[in-house]
This record gives sequence, structure tokens and C-alpha cells, in this order.
Amino acid sequence: MTDTVQTQSSPLGIFERLLTLWVALAMLGGIALGAIAPGLVHAIAGAEVASINLVVAVLIWAMVFPMMVNVDFGAVAGVARQPRGLLITLVINWLIKPFTMAALAVLFFEHIFAPWIAPEDAQQYIAGLILLGAAPCTAMVFVWSQLVRGDATYTLVQVSVNDLIMVVAFAPIVALLLGVTEIAVPWQTLVLSTLLYVVLPLAAGLLTRRALGSPAAIEAFSQRIKPWSVLGLIATVAILFALQGEVILNRPFVILLIAAPIVIQSYAIFALAYGAAWALRVPHRIAAPCAMIGTSNFFELAVAVAISLFGLNSGAALATVVGVLVEVPVMLSLVAFANRSRSQFA
Repeated sequence: MTDTVQTQSSPLGIFERLLTLWVALAMLGGIALGAIAPGLVHAIAGAEVASINLVVAVLIWAMVFPMMVNVDFGAVAGVARQPRGLLITLVINWLIKPFTMAALAVLFFEHIFAPWIAPEDAQQYIAGLILLGAAPCTAMVFVWSQLVRGDATYTLVQVSVNDLIMVVAFAPIVALLLGVTEIAVPWQTLVLSTLLYVVLPLAAGLLTRRALGSPAAIEAFSQRIKPWSVLGLIATVAILFALQGEVILNRPFVILLIAAPIVIQSYAIFALAYGAAWALRVPHRIAAPCAMIGTSNFFELAVAVAISLFGLNSGAALATVVGVLVEVPVMLSLVAFANRSRSQFA
């Protein structure tokens, strides 16, 4: 299997490098917008059809579609060459991570943080963290793979297989965990959100790849539309914080409380996946991206579904956005560790 692939060879751009800064600025801008133009913000919040906010739906598609164009199902056949790396990724993503995230969310918000968080708010934050834990990374993992000099073709295989599983497994896992934590599950909205934000963008990405044809054309198209992904994320974050501004200004520490279980989960999942890869003697070029995929989240999907299920001004939506803020610095620290420990692998 080759160590590089053309469609994943683009350098880390300024948007990706400074994603945490852009998200933080979007948060501040959103809070200011909510104070200056509350009528505009509430008009955006009211633009809904069948529990789907139309403005946010457009922004989420702007985020998700560029990622789906990079998913190549033709690469899935190459998994037989290194099955252990994919096995670790799938076990972590679908049998461990959603459940440990739910357990940590309940532990922190129903017990450790109970004195500072109202029960109804705690349930919302738990729901948002469940959505984060059940959505494995699709796009940013290509960035992390590049930074650890991972096998880009194998990373593409892992992402493609994860996306195929996500089509059928995301909604049932989310429904199960929300039910276990006694949060009402609006099944119709959950299924509709999965179709709208996973199935349709995935199909559109596949059709776009076929229409473009050559890898060079796909790469050129991906580079042209990639900025829209970050712009969509920034606009969505700004809208969320415009609606959440009053809560955040009154209780800024809530951001830190939400971040705590996310950080713990991220480092624990990375340690488990990276340690398993080392024990199974998986080559570092596969082991490092394998652990990154398990650790990182498809936060774009989590944000979209949280908004659809619980609303733009919900605590669940806020929790998913905190996941965005936490993700980049945490993942960069893990990239540094993976690069330092390269010599420990075969």
C-alpha cells in the first residue's frame, strides 16, 4: 500500500491550523450579535421545517459536502492488506467510544457537577456529548494523518468504512444511549437528520467524484470548496452562541465544565487505541492515524443533529460546539506525542 495519495496530499492550511482561534472568535462574535440584533437571530432560529432549521441545514451541508467528496469507496478493497488497524478503529469507534462518552457525561453532569448544573441543563449537556461520542471523525482525520506521516490511502479506507457503518449505526446508537440516559428520543427527527446530514451528502460526494473522473480533477475541486467547510462551521457557531449568549455571559464556567469530560475521553481513547496498535504490532504509519480516527469526532454531524433534535438554543447544541473548541488543541498535542513515540513501533 502506498504511503501517499494525491487526494489527501494538500498541506495543512491556515483555516485548519487556526481552527480553535476561528471558533473562539465566532463564539465572541455570536454573543455580540445576539446582544446587538436579537431579532435577526430569533428569525434565523424560527426558519424551521419538520424540526430542521433551514439556515443551519445549508451551513451544515457547506461543512459536510467537501469532506464527502474525499471519500473513496474504491479504496475499501485494500483493507485486507492490514486488517488489524481497521479492526482497532472499528472496535474503538462503534463498540467503546460512544458508551464511554455517555458514561463520562452521566458521571460528570449527574454526579460530579450536580451542585453547579440544573438537572434539565445536565440532561442537555449529556445528550450533546452522546452525539459527539457517536460520530467518528470524517474530515479532520486526514489532517492528523498527514501530520503524523500516516499512510494516507489506509486512512482513506478507514474513513470510508466508518462512513458506511455510520449510515446504519449512528441513529440506533444515539437512540439507545439517549434512552439509557432517560432522554426522550424523537426518532423521526433523528432518522431525518441522519438522512439529511450523512446519507445524502455521502451520495452527493460519490456522484461528484464520478462526474469529475480523474484524481487531479477531484483534488482541484476539493481545494476550491474546502474553505466553505470552515466558513459554514464558523457561521453555525456564531448563530449558536448568539442564542446562547445570555447563558454564557452569566455562567462562563459552563464551557469549562462541558470541556472536562471531552478532554478526558479524548486522551483515554487515544491511549487505548494507540496502545492496542502497539501491542498488535501495527506499523506506525497505520497505528497513528488509527488512534487519531478513534479520538477525533465528526463534530459537524454532532452539531447538526443536536440542533435538529433539541434546537439551536439548546444545551445539547452548546455541548457539541464546545467539542469543536476542544478538538484542535487536544489533537495537536496527540500528534506531537505520536511523532515522538514513532521509534517504539515496528
